[in-house]
Amino acid sequence: MAEALLNSLGRGSFKAYSAGSHPKGGVHPFALELLKQHRLPIDGLRSKSWEEFSRSGAPFMHFVFTVCDQAAAEACPVWPGHPMTAHWGIRDPAAVEGVDEVKRRAFQTAFAELQRRIALFINLPFETLKGMALKERLDGIGRVS
Repeated sequence: MAEALLNSLGRGSFKAYSAGSHPKGGVHPFALELLKQHRLPIDGLRSKSWEEFSRSGAPFMHFVFTVCDQAAAEACPVWPGHPMTAHWGIRDPAAVEGVDEVKRRAFQTAFAELQRRIALFINLPFETLKGMALKERLDGIGRVS
C-alpha cells in the first residue's frame, strides 16, 4: 500500500518500492481491494523481498522506511548508498485474525496511517532540511498515528 500511495501522492517526485523480510508471494487481496477503491494504480505491484534492494544493481534509495511493527526488532540489510532510514511502525493488517470485516478494517486503518505519514513526508521542505534535522522530521512522522 505504501508503494502505491507514495508513487501516486508523490506525483513523480518519488519512486517508491515496497518489500519485506518475509514476502508472502503475492499482494494481499484486501490491500488490492483498498487500493482499487481509492483509484490507486495496482499494475506492477508484487510481493518482494527487501534483499532485492540490498544487492548490487538495486535502484538507488534516498530513504528507507520500515513500517511493520515487528520490523524494528529485525536486523535490516545494509542498504547500498546508505540511505536515510526511519521506522514508521504500523500494525501489520495481514496478521489480524477474525472475520473478513475485521481484517478489512485493519487494512483501512493501516492505509489511513500510511496515507497521513506519506502526506507529511512529501510535504517536507527538503530544500531546507538536511542531515539530522531531516532525520528528526522523518522519525517524528513515525510517531504520527
